[in-house]
Amino acid sequence: MKKTHIIGLILIAIAIGIILITTADTSTYVGFDEAEKIAADNPNQKVHVVGQLKKDAQGNIIGMHFDPAMDANRLEFLVVDSLGRENQVIYGAPKPQDFEKSEKLVLVGNMKSDHIFYCDKILLKCPSKYQEGKITADTTKTAALN
Repeated sequence: MKKTHIIGLILIAIAIGIILITTADTSTYVGFDEAEKIAADNPNQKVHVVGQLKKDAQGNIIGMHFDPAMDANRLEFLVVDSLGRENQVIYGAPKPQDFEKSEKLVLVGNMKSDHIFYCDKILLKCPSKYQEGKITADTTKTAALN
C-alpha cells in the first residue's frame, strides 16, 4: 500500500470515531413522564427537559432549597415541564447565577427510580438578557469629569 492510502484510511477511521463519540452523547427533549419511561429502559440515558420554576402569584420560587453552608453543591427545586407536570429536581453543582430570574430552564440529566430528576447541567433563559431597551449615557457625570 502507498503512504497516501494508509493516511486516507487513518483519516477515515478518525472521522468515524468522532461521529460515534458525538452521537453517543446525544439526548432528546422530553417531559418528565417520558424521562421516567426512558429511565426505566436505560437508567443512564441523558435527556433534556424544558420547563419553568414553580412560582407563586407574587413570583416567588416555591420549593427551592439551597443551603451553601450545609452543601454548596446541592440545589433542590420544583419545575413544571412544558406538558404541565411538576417534578422535584436535584442539581449537584453550585446554584447558577441569575437562577431566580430565569424565564425557562433546560435541564440535562436523568430520572431515577425515586421519581426525582437528577440534573447534570442547567441552561437558563433569562428575560433580562433578551429584553430590548435603549442604553443611555449619563452626560452629567461625563461633564463633571471634564
